[in-house]
Amino acid sequence: MNNLHKLDLNLLLTLNALLIERNVTRAAARLHLSQPSVSVQLGKLRAAFDDPLLLPGPRGMLPTARALSLFAPLQAALAQLEQVLQPEQAFDPATSDVRWNLAAADAAEYAILRPMLPSLRAQAPLSRMAVFEAVPARMAQELESGQVDLGFLAQEEAPAGLRHRTLFTEHYVLAGRHGHPLLQTAPDLDQFCALEFIVVSPNGGGFRSSVDTTLEQLGRKRKVVLSVPHFLIVPPLLAESDMVALLPSRLLKNALGALRTWEPPVALPDYDMAMVWHERMHLDPAHRWLRERIMEWNDKPV
Repeated sequence: MNNLHKLDLNLLLTLNALLIERNVTRAAARLHLSQPSVSVQLGKLRAAFDDPLLLPGPRGMLPTARALSLFAPLQAALAQLEQVLQPEQAFDPATSDVRWNLAAADAAEYAILRPMLPSLRAQAPLSRMAVFEAVPARMAQELESGQVDLGFLAQEEAPAGLRHRTLFTEHYVLAGRHGHPLLQTAPDLDQFCALEFIVVSPNGGGFRSSVDTTLEQLGRKRKVVLSVPHFLIVPPLLAESDMVALLPSRLLKNALGALRTWEPPVALPDYDMAMVWHERMHLDPAHRWLRERIMEWNDKPV
């Protein structure tokens, strides 16, 4: 026998029954087959293994040395196959010690993960979660390799070929501290351009964003005085200075005691925040449970 491609795997079930019963009639009954069918299959097994396997004896059939050597590994292999073919078990969040690997920028961590953690800990107390920095250029490879199970990023940055769901639509607001000397009322375009801005540059060191392109089209320019790589440092910096920033509104949900927000005097496009995952995890019960909970937890007004 060269390989499995040349053997009907159902014959292994017949061989197992024959080695247990050592009788063609009883093996046929165990398999719910006719005696002639089992006899034919025994002939095929003998040809495949190039061995008689079972020989007539005084009280049934006697296994050959080759057959006896096959019995234990055959039983183990069939048990493993039976386990593989078992119906998928439902995910029980209360008892599972599953680990999830998520990728998100700090603004998404704050807007999506932070609000959901109390419910997650209550419903899945044995679970663990690891959060990695979301890098859109690496997201597809990380999801495909299994390094990351679920990612969060702007819909426009979602790599092609991934499954995704939109969680919410986000928009930018102008944020500054209470008592800001130049922000007693909503600023006009001149006042807006006179403010000192903080810009979030995820790759580090950038002093521009799409708003600067929009302003240039209007023949205007703003003052950017600080560039930082993360969003979460910005609200405390604003509260302690006269700098301002354009920030996602959900990031400021719990920071408005120290800050005020205004709609900017220049039109900025909204963006959709998406949850993305690879096809290989789509039907996984634990993964599906987490996705459904995230959709529920984010289907609430800010």
